[in-house]
Amino acid sequence: MPKWCQATWIAVLLLACALAPPTRAAEDPWPGLAHDIFKGRALEDGTGSLALEMPARAEDAAIVPITIRAILPAGDPRRLTGLTIVIDENPAPVAASFVLGSGVVSLSTRVRVDSYTNVHAVAEMSDGKLYVVETYVKASGGCSAPALKNADAAMSAVGQMKFRVFGNTPASGVREGQIMVRHPNSSGLQMDQLTRLYVPAFFVRELRVWQGEDLVLSMEGGISVSEDPNIGFSYVPNGAKAFRAEAIDTEEHVFRGEWPADAPDM
Repeated sequence: MPKWCQATWIAVLLLACALAPPTRAAEDPWPGLAHDIFKGRALEDGTGSLALEMPARAEDAAIVPITIRAILPAGDPRRLTGLTIVIDENPAPVAASFVLGSGVVSLSTRVRVDSYTNVHAVAEMSDGKLYVVETYVKASGGCSAPALKNADAAMSAVGQMKFRVFGNTPASGVREGQIMVRHPNSSGLQMDQLTRLYVPAFFVRELRVWQGEDLVLSMEGGISVSEDPNIGFSYVPNGAKAFRAEAIDTEEHVFRGEWPADAPDM
């Protein structure tokens, strides 16, 4: 190529670079998500009122533990009445929303995380305000990761429930309980490794737990809740003799269980 042609091409490239629009940083999805999910309600900074615990780097993106605790100072009259978990970069960002009964000061579960993302926990308090905290999690592919069990094994146990409580009642009067539901909780983004077809979404969409007649918690779940949903929670014993639970999945199957209030830690 003649030198004058080379010079012309270099000039064209330099001009193109100069005229190209500046590269924009990836847009933060949280402001739009917050507005849409909470209908424009104000979100207060939850630092000092809430603690959000997740690993900074997930060992398994399909089973990432998350715990949310109220850390209200002594004498603070507020209590938790609701929690919403938002995984900003997931295909369905709202992982789960909870309505909480009196005495619930902490909640834990396991979620799928599809990419490096901020995770927000939004708590509604008895003062009617919303409080938000966030953390950043490094994970990838949690929503499309293959199921831990094959389809036949998963369906043979679907709907089975386990419930347990931990230890004796401490001086604070707050105890810890856990409910687990056997369910594939398919996200709709997973591929059957034999047929190479996508497995349809199929998950627990509602879960409720009662202590006697008092509601401990209710959950509206989505595809970001991990296989075999597992919910840990605090509660204050109310003298009831039994706990009971009801779960409903996206195919309208209803599963129920009942256990003595002193069900042992197994």
